Amino acid sequence: MKLHSSSFANGAAIPAEFAFGKPGEHGESCVFASNLNPHLGWRDAPEGTRSFALMCIDLDVPSKPDDVNKQGHAVPAELPRVEFVHWLMIDVPSDCREIAAGSCSDGVTAHGKSNPRGPAGTKQGRNDYTGWFENDPDMDGAYLGYDGPCPPWNDERVHRYRFQVFALDTPSLGLAQGFTWTDAQRAMQGHALAETDYVGTYSFKEPLTQSP
Repeated sequence: MKLHSSSFANGAAIPAEFAFGKPGEHGESCVFASNLNPHLGWRDAPEGTRSFALMCIDLDVPSKPDDVNKQGHAVPAELPRVEFVHWLMIDVPSDCREIAAGSCSDGVTAHGKSNPRGPAGTKQGRNDYTGWFENDPDMDGAYLGYDGPCPPWNDERVHRYRFQVFALDTPSLGLAQGFTWTDAQRAMQGHALAETDYVGTYSFKEPLTQSP
């Protein structure tokens, strides 16, 4: 099974239109971006596939928040990293082979999307902005569906975003809307026939690009 995107090349920078945050045009460290989901397409699913699951995980989130987004400080590249969930979607119909750019997310929604768009029958889980904003009264809430990259603007490491598609032997994982990454991992055990991934990068220190 192979995953591809017309929004950015595998291993290349993700354009700012698919990010949650970007540098401001007037010197601001970070402003909201267009937050469109990128285009994703896949092919060569194995025989017996009855649904797909889709994930996007940031592999390079700082394990300690001490210096995150603080003027006069930098998050060192050598700091140990943890994962951060940006998108969880399950029960994608077996005849679906493509997610159009902007079809599931278009703009930042304060307090999170409660009913994000997606192919008919799909369910979407909570991403990790739910925890990130929990103490911010202007933004706190349950963040479902896709919300794009917004790494610390003072991070010295370029973040990698791994998009994954799993072919499953069941039409449904039996999870309710708002499930977690842990819920999905448990539910997929023993059901994955194949998986494929595609990686983009994003950093406030690398030049922002436009989609191809």
